[in-house]
Amino acid sequence: MNIYQKRNLFRRRDEFNVYRMFFWIVLILGGIWLIRSVQMGDVKPLFLPTATPTRFAESYALEGDAQFTSGQLEDVKDENGVVISTGAISAYLQAVKVDPNNAQVWAQLARVQTYSSAMLVNLEERKARLAEALESAQKAVALAPDDSYAHAIHAFALDWNANSILVTDPRAIQKLLAEAENEAARALQLDNSNTLALAFSAEILVDQQKWTQAQQNIEKALANDASLMDVHRVNAYVMESLGEYALAIEAYDRAIEIAPNLTFLHLYAGANYRRLAFDSPNEEVQTQLYEKSLEYFSQAARINTQLNIKDPVPYISIAKTYSQMGQFFIAIRNVQRTIEFQPDKAEFYGELGVLYHKNRNYETGILALECAVRGCSAEKSCPARGDCGPNDVKADVVGLPLNGVTVYYYDIYASELAALSTPKKNYCEEALAVAAEIEASEYDNDPNIAADIVVVRNICSDIEAPAATGDPATGGTPTAAP
Repeated sequence: MNIYQKRNLFRRRDEFNVYRMFFWIVLILGGIWLIRSVQMGDVKPLFLPTATPTRFAESYALEGDAQFTSGQLEDVKDENGVVISTGAISAYLQAVKVDPNNAQVWAQLARVQTYSSAMLVNLEERKARLAEALESAQKAVALAPDDSYAHAIHAFALDWNANSILVTDPRAIQKLLAEAENEAARALQLDNSNTLALAFSAEILVDQQKWTQAQQNIEKALANDASLMDVHRVNAYVMESLGEYALAIEAYDRAIEIAPNLTFLHLYAGANYRRLAFDSPNEEVQTQLYEKSLEYFSQAARINTQLNIKDPVPYISIAKTYSQMGQFFIAIRNVQRTIEFQPDKAEFYGELGVLYHKNRNYETGILALECAVRGCSAEKSCPARGDCGPNDVKADVVGLPLNGVTVYYYDIYASELAALSTPKKNYCEEALAVAAEIEASEYDNDPNIAADIVVVRNICSDIEAPAATGDPATGGTPTAAP
């Protein structure tokens, strides 16, 4: 008989299971990790609102390209200063903010910043914008030292910074041009088919007065790719430097066909028509050329109106054209229109003062030139612009420093003060003070200005002499006989 071992029929003995314990340990550790991750923000809780998608740098760059082509380089703001439409510069700034290591976007930003400086009137603002462009271009080169496009844009920014109106030291200008030439050469070394590098190299060569080489390079650029606005713009610049103003206008027209809403192209073309008119000996042809010039400037103003851009530059160009035509009243009205846009810009008061001077309205001219040279209060700004109209806003005006452009405002201001001086109403103290500033500066090299200063001193000397000798006819106090 077989006897089997006794079994536990109703209760199973406890057994240690290593796999089960391992499972529980992993589960506990996973729970601890999940809790800590939620607390640290690495893991988001369920049912949170959907996050707003982040735009890529390329998206902002494409927006910048579109805004540049449309001619909207700056932000458009309403009466309260609120941005209602983003410009190309802001779009590119957003792009580099999203992707600060993208050399191509930095270079694109530098290109637009450089071009936008052509639409600024204030020299300090233009200088600041070009400095920003140069900084952006330098970042592009630093990020991509072997990128031909980055070096080409760096050359472009360096060349526009080498402006004799903005930089008074000739050695500094030559240094900037030498750096620009090296950057253009580096761009072509990296890619000898880089059309922009060829075009910008031609522009640099013009500024170095190497006209033959400039013409050769721009011809190569046109042969490489005639679809680029930059190439036709530089071609026009080369033609201008050679005195071929009609050919320059043709090149600007080609550039305008490619980028019809860039107002500075219209302004450049109009300026060339104005130059042709100025040089024309035929009065009828001259009038036709001036009218053609005005068409380009008016088109620039219309584009700005369509884009809701309050840009005074086209109106300044229109005023200068009418001034050359001898129609000073219309010229004055256009400068007054620019002051409606920017009532605190001293440059506009300077231009207005020059026009009042040409129109022989010397009394109002002195008021306008005083605002430009010395600055004026908001209350004085209205009489200086010929009284405020319904669209005018009173504004304090800060006087302009003496430089290569403003010296003419200083010169005319001193001349008018002296010319209107009498023994009873003597402006000579201020006239001589302004004359002394001009003489002490480096801007008295112009023989016309030097001659004006001599006249100022002679007039004031004649006015003050009788009073000094005590001539009773002039109201002076008689002096005792020696």
